[in-house]
Amino acid sequence: MKKLFVYLKGYKTESVLAPLFKLLEASFELIVPLIIASIIDTGIKNGDTKFIAGRVGILFLLALVGMVAAITAQYFAAKAATGFGRELRSSLYKKIQSLSFSELDKITTSSLITRITNDVNQVQNGVNLVLRLFLRSPFIVFGAMIMAFTIDFKSALIFVAAIILLFVVVFLIMSYTIPKHRQVQASLDSVTLATRESIAGARVIRAFCDERYELKEFNKRNNYLSSLQRLVGRISALLNPVTFVIINAAVIALLYTGAIRVNLGGLEQGQVVALYNYMSQILVELIKLANLIITITKAFACSQRITSVLEEENSLEFNNNNEKSEHFIEYKNVSLKYKNAGAPAIDGISFTAEKGESIGVIGGTGSGKTSLVSLLAHFYDSTEGTVFVDGQDVKSYDTDALRSKIGFVFQKSVLFKGTIRDNIRWGNKTATDDEINDALILSQAMDIVDEYGGLSYEIEQGGGNLSGGQRQRLSIARALVRKPEILVLDDSSSALDFATESRLRDAIYSLDYNPTVFIVSQRASSVICCDKIIVLDDGECVGIGTHKELLNSCEVYQDIYASQFEREGA
Repeated sequence: MKKLFVYLKGYKTESVLAPLFKLLEASFELIVPLIIASIIDTGIKNGDTKFIAGRVGILFLLALVGMVAAITAQYFAAKAATGFGRELRSSLYKKIQSLSFSELDKITTSSLITRITNDVNQVQNGVNLVLRLFLRSPFIVFGAMIMAFTIDFKSALIFVAAIILLFVVVFLIMSYTIPKHRQVQASLDSVTLATRESIAGARVIRAFCDERYELKEFNKRNNYLSSLQRLVGRISALLNPVTFVIINAAVIALLYTGAIRVNLGGLEQGQVVALYNYMSQILVELIKLANLIITITKAFACSQRITSVLEEENSLEFNNNNEKSEHFIEYKNVSLKYKNAGAPAIDGISFTAEKGESIGVIGGTGSGKTSLVSLLAHFYDSTEGTVFVDGQDVKSYDTDALRSKIGFVFQKSVLFKGTIRDNIRWGNKTATDDEINDALILSQAMDIVDEYGGLSYEIEQGGGNLSGGQRQRLSIARALVRKPEILVLDDSSSALDFATESRLRDAIYSLDYNPTVFIVSQRASSVICCDKIIVLDDGECVGIGTHKELLNSCEVYQDIYASQFEREGA
Protein backbone atom coordinates (compact mmCIF):
# COMPACT_ATOMS: atom_id res chain seq x y z
CA MET A 1 0.00 0.00 0.00
CA LYS A 2 2.78 2.44 0.89
CA LYS A 3 4.18 2.15 -2.66
CA LEU A 4 0.96 3.75 -3.92
CA PHE A 5 1.17 6.77 -1.60
CA VAL A 6 3.39 8.44 -4.19
CA TYR A 7 0.12 9.27 -5.99
CA LEU A 8 -0.80 11.51 -3.04
CA LYS A 9 2.25 13.67 -3.75
CA GLY A 10 0.15 16.33 -5.45
CA TYR A 11 -2.22 16.43 -2.47
CA LYS A 12 0.20 16.90 0.42
CA THR A 13 -1.67 19.90 1.82
CA GLU A 14 -5.03 18.09 1.77
CA SER A 15 -3.47 14.92 3.21
CA VAL A 16 -2.13 16.92 6.17
CA LEU A 17 -5.11 19.22 6.74
CA ALA A 18 -7.74 16.43 6.66
CA PRO A 19 -6.38 14.49 9.69
CA LEU A 20 -5.42 17.73 11.49
CA PHE A 21 -8.98 19.03 11.33
CA LYS A 22 -10.20 15.60 12.48
CA LEU A 23 -7.81 15.80 15.45
CA LEU A 24 -9.14 19.29 16.20
CA GLU A 25 -12.69 17.90 16.21
CA ALA A 26 -11.55 14.99 18.41
CA SER A 27 -9.89 17.38 20.90
CA PHE A 28 -13.17 19.20 21.40
CA GLU A 29 -14.96 15.89 21.94
CA LEU A 30 -12.51 14.93 24.69
CA ILE A 31 -13.29 18.16 26.54
CA VAL A 32 -17.06 17.53 26.57
CA PRO A 33 -17.15 14.87 29.39
CA LEU A 34 -15.15 17.18 31.69
CA ILE A 35 -17.63 20.00 31.14
CA ILE A 36 -20.56 17.63 31.81
CA ALA A 37 -18.81 16.46 34.99
CA SER A 38 -18.44 20.06 36.12
CA ILE A 39 -22.14 20.72 35.42
CA ILE A 40 -23.09 17.76 37.66
CA ASP A 41 -20.54 18.23 40.42
CA THR A 42 -20.71 22.03 40.61
CA GLY A 43 -23.75 23.44 38.83
CA ILE A 44 -26.41 20.85 39.74
CA LYS A 45 -24.93 20.08 43.16
CA ASN A 46 -24.93 23.77 44.13
CA GLY A 47 -28.05 24.70 42.16
CA ASP A 48 -26.07 27.32 40.24
CA THR A 49 -28.15 27.87 37.08
CA LYS A 50 -25.86 30.61 35.81
CA PHE A 51 -22.91 28.22 35.93
CA ILE A 52 -24.96 25.53 34.17
CA ALA A 53 -26.07 27.95 31.42
CA GLY A 54 -22.47 29.05 30.85
CA ARG A 55 -21.24 25.46 30.55
CA VAL A 56 -24.13 24.58 28.19
CA GLY A 57 -23.13 27.55 26.02
CA ILE A 58 -19.57 26.20 25.90
CA LEU A 59 -20.96 22.80 24.85
CA PHE A 60 -22.88 24.42 21.96
CA LEU A 61 -19.78 26.35 20.92
CA LEU A 62 -17.68 23.16 20.97
CA ALA A 63 -20.33 21.37 18.89
CA LEU A 64 -20.39 24.19 16.32
CA VAL A 65 -16.62 24.41 15.97
CA GLY A 66 -16.38 20.61 15.89
CA MET A 67 -18.96 20.45 13.08
CA VAL A 68 -17.04 23.02 11.00
CA ALA A 69 -13.79 21.11 11.60
CA ALA A 70 -15.44 17.80 10.62
CA ILE A 71 -16.92 19.22 7.39
CA THR A 72 -13.56 20.79 6.48
CA ALA A 73 -11.78 17.51 7.16
CA GLN A 74 -14.30 15.63 5.02
CA TYR A 75 -13.72 18.06 2.16
CA PHE A 76 -9.93 17.74 2.21
CA ALA A 77 -10.06 13.95 2.61
CA ALA A 78 -12.47 13.57 -0.31
CA LYS A 79 -10.39 15.88 -2.51
CA ALA A 80 -7.18 13.99 -1.74
CA ALA A 81 -8.77 10.54 -2.16
CA THR A 82 -10.46 11.29 -5.47
CA GLY A 83 -7.28 12.92 -6.78
CA PHE A 84 -5.30 9.89 -5.63
CA GLY A 85 -7.76 7.58 -7.41
CA ARG A 86 -7.52 9.61 -10.63
CA GLU A 87 -3.71 9.63 -10.62
CA LEU A 88 -3.49 5.93 -9.77
CA ARG A 89 -6.02 4.97 -12.44
CA SER A 90 -4.17 7.05 -15.06
CA SER A 91 -0.81 5.56 -14.11
CA LEU A 92 -2.21 2.03 -14.18
CA TYR A 93 -3.80 2.61 -17.59
CA LYS A 94 -0.51 4.02 -18.90
CA LYS A 95 1.34 1.01 -17.53
CA ILE A 96 -1.10 -1.41 -19.19
CA GLN A 97 -0.56 0.36 -22.51
CA SER A 98 3.22 -0.10 -22.14
CA LEU A 99 3.10 -3.85 -21.48
CA SER A 100 4.02 -6.28 -24.21
CA PHE A 101 1.64 -8.89 -25.58
CA SER A 102 3.34 -11.48 -23.35
CA GLU A 103 2.44 -9.61 -20.14
CA LEU A 104 -1.11 -8.95 -21.34
CA ASP A 105 -1.51 -12.66 -22.08
CA LYS A 106 -0.23 -13.54 -18.61
CA ILE A 107 -2.33 -11.12 -16.53
CA THR A 108 -5.44 -11.47 -18.75
CA THR A 109 -7.83 -8.75 -19.86
CA SER A 110 -10.56 -9.52 -17.31
CA SER A 111 -8.11 -9.21 -14.42
CA LEU A 112 -6.80 -5.88 -15.72
CA ILE A 113 -10.35 -4.54 -16.02
CA THR A 114 -11.08 -5.53 -12.40
CA ARG A 115 -7.85 -3.96 -11.17
CA ILE A 116 -8.32 -0.62 -12.92
CA THR A 117 -11.96 -0.32 -11.79
CA ASN A 118 -12.93 -2.22 -8.63
CA ASP A 119 -9.46 -2.47 -7.08
CA VAL A 120 -8.68 1.23 -7.58
CA ASN A 121 -12.05 2.17 -6.06
CA GLN A 122 -11.37 -0.01 -3.01
CA VAL A 123 -7.95 1.61 -2.50
CA GLN A 124 -9.44 5.08 -3.00
CA ASN A 125 -12.06 4.39 -0.32
CA GLY A 126 -9.31 3.13 1.96
CA VAL A 127 -7.33 6.36 1.52
CA ASN A 128 -10.44 8.43 2.22
CA LEU A 129 -11.17 6.64 5.49
CA VAL A 130 -7.52 6.59 6.55
CA LEU A 131 -7.27 10.37 6.20
CA ARG A 132 -10.45 10.82 8.21
CA LEU A 133 -10.23 8.15 10.89
CA PHE A 134 -6.78 6.58 11.07
CA LEU A 135 -5.46 9.28 13.43
CA ARG A 136 -8.77 10.39 14.87
CA SER A 137 -9.94 7.03 16.25
CA PRO A 138 -6.68 6.09 18.01
CA PHE A 139 -6.41 9.70 19.26
CA ILE A 140 -9.87 9.45 20.83
CA VAL A 141 -9.19 5.97 22.25
CA PHE A 142 -5.85 6.84 23.85
CA GLY A 143 -6.96 10.38 24.64
CA ALA A 144 -9.99 9.05 26.54
CA MET A 145 -7.71 6.67 28.43
CA ILE A 146 -5.32 9.49 29.38
CA MET A 147 -8.22 11.70 30.43
CA ALA A 148 -9.48 8.82 32.56
CA PHE A 149 -6.10 8.74 34.33
CA THR A 150 -6.48 12.45 35.13
CA ILE A 151 -9.82 11.65 36.80
CA ASP A 152 -9.05 8.41 38.66
CA PHE A 153 -6.03 6.11 38.34
CA LYS A 154 -7.73 2.87 39.46
CA SER A 155 -10.73 3.31 37.17
CA ALA A 156 -8.39 4.11 34.28
CA LEU A 157 -6.81 0.65 34.57
CA ILE A 158 -10.13 -0.77 33.29
CA PHE A 159 -9.61 1.37 30.14
CA VAL A 160 -6.10 -0.06 29.68
CA ALA A 161 -7.30 -3.67 29.98
CA ALA A 162 -10.20 -3.09 27.55
CA ILE A 163 -8.03 -1.37 24.93
CA ILE A 164 -5.32 -4.07 25.03
CA LEU A 165 -7.94 -6.79 24.66
CA LEU A 166 -9.59 -4.94 21.75
CA PHE A 167 -6.31 -4.53 19.84
CA VAL A 168 -5.57 -8.25 20.21
CA VAL A 169 -8.96 -9.05 18.68
CA VAL A 170 -8.39 -6.57 15.84
CA PHE A 171 -4.95 -8.02 15.06
CA LEU A 172 -6.24 -11.61 14.95
CA ILE A 173 -9.13 -10.73 12.65
CA MET A 174 -6.91 -8.67 10.30
CA SER A 175 -4.33 -11.46 10.01
CA TYR A 176 -7.08 -13.78 8.77
CA THR A 177 -9.08 -11.43 6.56
CA ILE A 178 -6.31 -9.74 4.51
CA PRO A 179 -5.30 -12.91 2.58
CA LYS A 180 -8.97 -13.85 2.21
CA HIS A 181 -9.73 -10.48 0.60
CA ARG A 182 -7.01 -11.21 -1.97
CA GLN A 183 -8.81 -14.47 -2.78
CA VAL A 184 -12.08 -12.55 -3.12
CA GLN A 185 -10.55 -10.16 -5.67
CA ALA A 186 -9.01 -13.04 -7.63
CA SER A 187 -12.42 -14.74 -7.69
CA LEU A 188 -13.94 -11.47 -8.89
CA ASP A 189 -11.48 -11.63 -11.83
CA SER A 190 -12.94 -15.03 -12.70
CA VAL A 191 -16.51 -13.71 -12.60
CA THR A 192 -15.49 -10.71 -14.75
CA LEU A 193 -13.89 -13.08 -17.26
CA ALA A 194 -17.03 -15.23 -17.46
CA THR A 195 -19.21 -12.13 -17.88
CA ARG A 196 -16.95 -10.63 -20.54
CA GLU A 197 -16.77 -13.88 -22.53
CA SER A 198 -20.49 -14.55 -22.38
CA ILE A 199 -21.41 -11.02 -23.48
CA ALA A 200 -18.78 -10.90 -26.25
CA GLY A 201 -19.77 -14.38 -27.42
CA ALA A 202 -23.54 -14.01 -26.97
CA ARG A 203 -24.27 -14.79 -30.62
CA VAL A 204 -22.15 -17.96 -30.55
CA ILE A 205 -23.70 -19.12 -27.28
CA ARG A 206 -27.23 -18.70 -28.63
CA ALA A 207 -26.34 -20.23 -31.98
CA PHE A 208 -25.31 -23.43 -30.19
CA CYS A 209 -28.17 -23.24 -27.65
CA ASP A 210 -25.55 -23.22 -24.88
CA GLU A 211 -27.17 -20.64 -22.60
CA ARG A 212 -27.85 -23.17 -19.82
CA TYR A 213 -24.25 -24.36 -19.72
CA GLU A 214 -22.91 -20.77 -19.63
CA LEU A 215 -25.42 -19.88 -16.91
CA LYS A 216 -24.30 -22.92 -14.93
CA GLU A 217 -20.63 -21.96 -15.31
CA PHE A 218 -21.34 -18.35 -14.34
CA ASN A 219 -23.37 -19.43 -11.30
CA LYS A 220 -20.55 -21.76 -10.27
CA ARG A 221 -18.02 -18.93 -10.27
CA ASN A 222 -20.48 -16.45 -8.79
CA ASN A 223 -21.43 -18.84 -5.97
CA TYR A 224 -17.76 -19.43 -5.16
CA LEU A 225 -17.23 -15.65 -4.99
CA SER A 226 -20.30 -15.31 -2.76
CA SER A 227 -19.12 -18.08 -0.43
CA LEU A 228 -15.73 -16.41 -0.07
CA GLN A 229 -17.34 -13.05 0.60
CA ARG A 230 -19.66 -14.59 3.18
CA LEU A 231 -16.73 -16.28 4.91
CA VAL A 232 -14.75 -13.04 5.07
CA GLY A 233 -17.90 -11.16 6.04
CA ARG A 234 -18.60 -13.50 8.96
CA ILE A 235 -15.12 -13.06 10.35
CA SER A 236 -15.13 -9.29 9.76
CA ALA A 237 -18.59 -9.05 11.31
CA LEU A 238 -17.16 -10.35 14.60
CA LEU A 239 -15.44 -7.01 15.14
CA ASN A 240 -18.56 -5.06 16.09
CA PRO A 241 -20.17 -7.58 18.49
CA VAL A 242 -16.84 -8.44 20.12
CA THR A 243 -16.15 -4.71 20.51
CA PHE A 244 -19.60 -4.23 22.09
CA VAL A 245 -19.08 -7.12 24.49
CA ILE A 246 -15.65 -5.95 25.64
CA ILE A 247 -16.68 -2.29 26.01
CA ASN A 248 -19.95 -3.10 27.77
CA ALA A 249 -18.12 -5.44 30.12
CA ALA A 250 -15.69 -2.60 30.79
CA VAL A 251 -18.65 -0.22 31.38
CA ILE A 252 -20.16 -2.65 33.92
CA ALA A 253 -16.81 -2.92 35.68
CA LEU A 254 -16.41 0.87 35.57
CA LEU A 255 -19.88 1.56 37.02
CA TYR A 256 -19.40 -1.08 39.71
CA THR A 257 -16.03 0.23 40.88
CA GLY A 258 -17.18 3.84 40.39
CA ALA A 259 -20.27 3.32 42.57
CA ILE A 260 -18.16 1.80 45.34
CA ARG A 261 -15.65 4.67 45.17
CA VAL A 262 -18.44 7.27 45.21
CA ASN A 263 -19.83 5.67 48.38
CA LEU A 264 -16.36 5.72 49.89
CA GLY A 265 -15.91 9.38 48.90
CA GLY A 266 -13.09 8.73 46.47
CA LEU A 267 -15.05 9.96 43.43
CA GLU A 268 -17.74 12.48 42.61
CA GLN A 269 -20.89 11.47 40.68
CA GLY A 270 -19.91 13.78 37.81
CA GLN A 271 -16.51 12.09 37.53
CA VAL A 272 -18.17 8.69 37.18
CA VAL A 273 -20.41 10.11 34.45
CA ALA A 274 -17.30 11.56 32.74
CA LEU A 275 -15.58 8.16 32.90
CA TYR A 276 -18.69 6.54 31.45
CA ASN A 277 -18.76 9.13 28.64
CA TYR A 278 -15.11 8.45 27.84
CA MET A 279 -15.84 4.74 27.67
CA SER A 280 -18.79 5.47 25.35
CA GLN A 281 -16.52 7.56 23.14
CA ILE A 282 -14.11 4.64 22.96
CA LEU A 283 -17.00 2.34 22.00
CA VAL A 284 -18.12 4.65 19.17
CA GLU A 285 -14.58 5.13 17.88
CA LEU A 286 -13.78 1.45 17.98
CA ILE A 287 -16.89 0.70 15.93
CA LYS A 288 -15.64 3.26 13.40
CA LEU A 289 -12.16 1.75 13.64
CA ALA A 290 -13.60 -1.72 13.02
CA ASN A 291 -15.23 -0.50 9.80
CA LEU A 292 -12.01 1.29 8.90
CA ILE A 293 -10.03 -1.92 9.40
CA ILE A 294 -12.41 -3.88 7.16
CA THR A 295 -12.00 -1.25 4.44
CA ILE A 296 -8.23 -1.14 4.92
CA THR A 297 -7.90 -4.92 4.65
CA LYS A 298 -9.75 -4.79 1.32
CA ALA A 299 -7.60 -1.84 0.24
CA PHE A 300 -4.40 -3.70 1.18
CA ALA A 301 -5.43 -6.74 -0.84
CA CYS A 302 -6.36 -4.58 -3.83
CA SER A 303 -3.24 -2.44 -3.56
CA GLN A 304 -1.04 -5.53 -3.81
CA ARG A 305 -2.83 -6.54 -7.02
CA ILE A 306 -2.43 -3.02 -8.45
CA THR A 307 1.22 -2.85 -7.39
CA SER A 308 1.94 -6.17 -9.10
CA VAL A 309 0.79 -4.63 -12.41
CA LEU A 310 2.70 -1.37 -11.85
CA GLU A 311 5.85 -3.37 -11.08
CA GLU A 312 5.39 -5.62 -14.10
CA GLU A 313 8.22 -4.95 -16.50
CA ASN A 314 7.89 -5.05 -20.26
CA SER A 315 9.68 -8.27 -21.16
CA LEU A 316 10.53 -7.21 -24.71
CA GLU A 317 14.27 -7.31 -25.28
CA PHE A 318 16.14 -4.38 -26.78
CA ASN A 319 19.75 -4.33 -27.89
CA ASN A 320 22.34 -2.38 -29.84
CA ASN A 321 22.92 -5.05 -32.43
CA ASN A 322 25.01 -3.48 -35.18
CA GLU A 323 24.58 -6.46 -37.47
CA LYS A 324 22.97 -5.37 -40.73
CA SER A 325 21.08 -7.25 -43.41
CA GLU A 326 21.39 -6.57 -47.12
CA HIS A 327 17.68 -7.27 -47.49
CA PHE A 328 14.76 -5.00 -46.58
CA ILE A 329 13.26 -7.78 -44.42
CA GLU A 330 15.07 -10.90 -43.30
CA TYR A 331 14.17 -13.72 -40.93
CA LYS A 332 17.40 -15.42 -39.92
CA ASN A 333 16.82 -18.85 -38.30
CA VAL A 334 13.96 -17.40 -36.24
CA SER A 335 12.05 -19.36 -33.57
CA LEU A 336 9.32 -18.24 -31.17
CA LYS A 337 8.11 -20.09 -28.08
CA TYR A 338 5.38 -18.51 -25.98
CA LYS A 339 5.68 -18.52 -22.20
CA ASN A 340 4.63 -21.82 -20.63
CA ALA A 341 4.06 -23.32 -24.10
CA GLY A 342 5.06 -26.92 -24.68
CA ALA A 343 6.54 -26.43 -28.15
CA PRO A 344 7.68 -23.49 -30.32
CA ALA A 345 5.01 -21.67 -32.31
CA ILE A 346 7.50 -21.28 -35.14
CA ASP A 347 10.87 -23.01 -35.40
CA GLY A 348 13.95 -22.19 -37.49
CA ILE A 349 12.32 -19.90 -40.06
CA SER A 350 14.58 -18.17 -42.60
CA PHE A 351 13.56 -16.05 -45.61
CA THR A 352 14.08 -12.61 -47.14
CA ALA A 353 11.79 -9.98 -48.66
CA GLU A 354 12.68 -6.90 -50.65
CA LYS A 355 10.98 -3.53 -50.75
CA GLY A 356 7.82 -3.62 -52.81
CA GLU A 357 7.52 -7.43 -52.80
CA SER A 358 4.34 -9.24 -51.84
CA ILE A 359 4.79 -12.15 -49.45
CA GLY A 360 2.06 -14.72 -48.90
CA VAL A 361 1.98 -16.76 -45.68
CA ILE A 362 -0.25 -19.82 -45.83
CA GLY A 363 -0.81 -22.90 -43.70
CA GLY A 364 -3.37 -24.72 -41.64
CA THR A 365 -4.87 -23.56 -38.35
CA GLY A 366 -2.18 -23.35 -35.66
CA SER A 367 0.68 -23.52 -38.13
CA GLY A 368 2.25 -20.29 -36.82
CA LYS A 369 1.18 -17.73 -39.43
CA THR A 370 0.19 -14.98 -37.01
CA SER A 371 3.20 -15.70 -34.81
CA LEU A 372 5.47 -15.23 -37.81
CA VAL A 373 4.21 -11.76 -38.77
CA SER A 374 3.88 -10.62 -35.12
CA LEU A 375 7.66 -10.65 -34.89
CA LEU A 376 7.88 -7.99 -37.61
CA ALA A 377 6.38 -5.36 -35.29
CA HIS A 378 8.25 -6.77 -32.26
CA PHE A 379 5.02 -7.68 -30.48
CA TYR A 380 6.91 -10.69 -29.11
CA ASP A 381 10.60 -11.51 -28.81
CA SER A 382 12.02 -14.20 -31.01
CA THR A 383 13.48 -16.87 -28.71
CA GLU A 384 16.13 -17.69 -31.31
CA GLY A 385 17.45 -15.98 -34.43
CA THR A 386 17.07 -12.40 -35.65
CA VAL A 387 14.37 -10.48 -37.50
CA PHE A 388 15.60 -7.59 -39.63
CA VAL A 389 13.41 -4.74 -40.87
CA ASP A 390 14.93 -2.20 -43.26
CA GLY A 391 18.22 -4.02 -42.70
CA GLN A 392 18.17 -3.49 -38.91
CA ASP A 393 17.46 -5.87 -36.01
CA VAL A 394 13.92 -5.15 -34.74
CA LYS A 395 15.24 -5.37 -31.16
CA SER A 396 17.50 -2.39 -31.80
CA TYR A 397 14.62 -0.16 -32.94
CA ASP A 398 12.72 2.36 -30.87
CA THR A 399 9.27 0.77 -30.64
CA ASP A 400 7.40 3.77 -32.09
CA ALA A 401 9.93 4.16 -34.91
CA LEU A 402 9.57 0.50 -35.88
CA ARG A 403 5.79 0.32 -35.75
CA SER A 404 5.37 3.60 -37.62
CA LYS A 405 6.80 1.75 -40.64
CA ILE A 406 4.14 -0.97 -40.41
CA GLY A 407 0.43 -0.97 -41.16
CA PHE A 408 -0.98 -3.97 -39.29
CA VAL A 409 -4.44 -5.43 -39.83
CA PHE A 410 -5.14 -8.13 -37.26
CA GLN A 411 -7.20 -11.29 -37.57
CA LYS A 412 -9.91 -9.85 -35.37
CA SER A 413 -11.13 -6.49 -36.66
CA VAL A 414 -11.26 -4.06 -33.74
CA LEU A 415 -13.08 -0.75 -34.13
CA PHE A 416 -13.68 1.81 -31.42
CA LYS A 417 -16.75 3.79 -30.47
CA GLY A 418 -16.68 7.00 -32.49
CA THR A 419 -17.04 8.21 -36.03
CA ILE A 420 -15.65 6.48 -39.11
CA ARG A 421 -13.27 9.44 -39.42
CA ASP A 422 -11.97 8.96 -35.86
CA ASN A 423 -11.42 5.25 -36.40
CA ILE A 424 -9.48 5.73 -39.64
CA ARG A 425 -7.32 8.42 -38.04
CA TRP A 426 -5.95 5.84 -35.63
CA GLY A 427 -3.66 5.02 -38.57
CA ASN A 428 -2.67 8.65 -39.15
CA LYS A 429 -3.67 11.33 -36.64
CA THR A 430 -3.17 14.13 -39.17
CA ALA A 431 -4.98 12.50 -42.11
CA THR A 432 -7.26 14.84 -44.06
CA ASP A 433 -10.70 13.80 -45.27
CA ASP A 434 -9.28 13.40 -48.78
CA GLU A 435 -6.58 11.04 -47.52
CA ILE A 436 -9.18 9.09 -45.54
CA ASN A 437 -11.39 8.81 -48.63
CA ASP A 438 -8.41 7.57 -50.68
CA ALA A 439 -7.76 4.86 -48.08
CA LEU A 440 -11.45 3.89 -48.05
CA ILE A 441 -11.47 3.60 -51.86
CA LEU A 442 -8.39 1.38 -51.78
CA SER A 443 -9.90 -0.86 -49.09
CA GLN A 444 -13.19 -1.14 -51.02
CA ALA A 445 -14.98 0.54 -48.10
CA MET A 446 -16.26 3.72 -49.76
CA ASP A 447 -19.71 2.18 -50.11
CA ILE A 448 -19.97 2.04 -46.31
CA VAL A 449 -19.48 5.80 -46.08
CA ASP A 450 -21.97 6.39 -48.90
CA GLU A 451 -24.52 4.07 -47.29
CA TYR A 452 -24.31 5.62 -43.81
CA GLY A 453 -24.12 9.26 -44.81
CA GLY A 454 -20.46 10.23 -44.53
CA LEU A 455 -17.35 10.03 -42.37
CA SER A 456 -19.23 11.35 -39.33
CA TYR A 457 -21.31 8.18 -38.98
CA GLU A 458 -21.05 6.90 -35.39
CA ILE A 459 -19.66 3.38 -34.96
CA GLU A 460 -20.81 1.56 -31.85
CA GLN A 461 -18.43 -0.13 -29.43
CA GLY A 462 -16.53 -2.91 -31.21
CA GLY A 463 -18.25 -2.00 -34.48
CA GLY A 464 -21.45 -3.67 -33.31
CA ASN A 465 -23.56 -1.83 -35.88
CA LEU A 466 -21.42 -3.03 -38.81
CA SER A 467 -21.08 -6.39 -40.51
CA GLY A 468 -17.91 -8.48 -40.31
CA GLY A 469 -16.89 -7.55 -43.85
CA GLN A 470 -17.46 -3.85 -43.20
CA ARG A 471 -15.34 -4.00 -40.06
CA GLN A 472 -12.53 -5.72 -41.96
CA ARG A 473 -12.53 -3.17 -44.78
CA LEU A 474 -12.48 -0.23 -42.36
CA SER A 475 -9.59 -1.88 -40.47
CA ILE A 476 -7.67 -2.19 -43.74
CA ALA A 477 -8.41 1.48 -44.53
CA ARG A 478 -7.03 2.40 -41.10
CA ALA A 479 -3.74 0.66 -41.96
CA LEU A 480 -3.56 2.11 -45.49
CA VAL A 481 -4.12 5.73 -44.46
CA ARG A 482 -0.66 5.85 -42.86
CA LYS A 483 0.97 4.76 -46.16
CA PRO A 484 3.21 2.21 -44.43
CA GLU A 485 6.45 0.80 -45.75
CA ILE A 486 5.23 -2.64 -44.67
CA LEU A 487 1.59 -3.71 -44.85
CA VAL A 488 0.55 -6.82 -42.93
CA LEU A 489 -2.87 -8.29 -43.68
CA ASP A 490 -3.32 -11.07 -41.13
CA ASP A 491 -6.26 -13.09 -42.46
CA SER A 492 -8.02 -9.74 -42.75
CA SER A 493 -10.20 -10.57 -45.75
CA SER A 494 -11.82 -13.76 -44.46
CA ALA A 495 -15.24 -12.06 -44.34
CA LEU A 496 -14.98 -10.65 -47.86
CA ASP A 497 -16.35 -12.27 -50.97
CA PHE A 498 -13.85 -13.36 -53.64
CA ALA A 499 -14.66 -10.47 -56.00
CA THR A 500 -14.18 -7.80 -53.30
CA GLU A 501 -11.01 -9.48 -52.09
CA SER A 502 -9.65 -9.58 -55.64
CA ARG A 503 -10.33 -5.85 -56.15
CA LEU A 504 -8.68 -5.15 -52.77
CA ARG A 505 -5.53 -7.07 -53.74
CA ASP A 506 -5.33 -5.33 -57.09
CA ALA A 507 -5.65 -1.94 -55.37
CA ILE A 508 -2.90 -2.78 -52.87
CA TYR A 509 -0.54 -4.09 -55.57
CA SER A 510 -1.03 -0.84 -57.55
CA LEU A 511 0.00 1.48 -54.68
CA ASP A 512 2.48 4.04 -55.97
CA TYR A 513 4.67 3.98 -52.81
CA ASN A 514 5.29 0.21 -53.21
CA PRO A 515 4.98 -1.18 -49.69
CA THR A 516 6.20 -4.64 -48.84
CA VAL A 517 2.97 -6.58 -48.35
CA PHE A 518 2.48 -9.64 -46.14
CA ILE A 519 -0.78 -11.48 -46.81
CA VAL A 520 -1.56 -14.10 -44.19
CA SER A 521 -4.38 -16.39 -45.21
CA GLN A 522 -5.74 -19.91 -45.32
CA ARG A 523 -7.09 -19.23 -48.82
CA ALA A 524 -4.78 -20.18 -51.66
CA SER A 525 -6.61 -17.63 -53.83
CA SER A 526 -5.44 -14.83 -51.50
CA VAL A 527 -1.72 -15.57 -51.96
CA ILE A 528 -1.66 -17.06 -55.47
CA CYS A 529 -0.34 -13.86 -57.08
CA CYS A 530 2.29 -13.08 -54.41
CA ASP A 531 5.94 -12.76 -55.42
CA LYS A 532 6.85 -15.27 -52.74
CA ILE A 533 4.72 -17.69 -50.74
CA ILE A 534 5.82 -19.13 -47.38
CA VAL A 535 4.13 -22.41 -46.48
CA LEU A 536 3.98 -23.27 -42.77
CA ASP A 537 3.10 -26.58 -41.18
CA ASP A 538 3.13 -27.04 -37.39
CA GLY A 539 5.49 -24.07 -36.93
CA GLU A 540 7.99 -25.12 -39.58
CA CYS A 541 8.61 -23.70 -43.04
CA VAL A 542 7.96 -26.55 -45.50
CA GLY A 543 8.14 -24.50 -48.69
CA ILE A 544 9.07 -21.09 -50.12
CA GLY A 545 8.49 -20.04 -53.70
CA THR A 546 5.98 -18.84 -56.23
CA HIS A 547 2.60 -20.48 -56.76
CA LYS A 548 3.86 -22.54 -59.72
CA GLU A 549 7.06 -23.59 -57.93
CA LEU A 550 5.17 -24.74 -54.84
CA LEU A 551 2.63 -26.71 -56.88
CA ASN A 552 5.57 -28.72 -58.19
CA SER A 553 7.64 -29.01 -55.02
CA CYS A 554 5.56 -28.61 -51.82
CA GLU A 555 3.16 -31.37 -50.80
CA VAL A 556 1.46 -29.28 -48.09
CA TYR A 557 0.74 -26.47 -50.56
CA GLN A 558 -0.50 -28.99 -53.11
CA ASP A 559 -2.96 -30.35 -50.52
CA ILE A 560 -4.20 -26.87 -49.62
CA TYR A 561 -4.64 -25.91 -53.25
CA ALA A 562 -6.34 -29.18 -54.15
CA SER A 563 -8.77 -28.95 -51.22
CA GLN A 564 -9.87 -25.47 -52.28
CA PHE A 565 -9.82 -25.62 -56.08
CA GLU A 566 -9.88 -29.11 -57.56
CA ARG A 567 -13.15 -30.00 -55.83
CA GLU A 568 -14.72 -27.14 -57.74
CA GLY A 569 -13.18 -28.24 -61.03
CA ALA A 570 -10.69 -25.39 -61.13
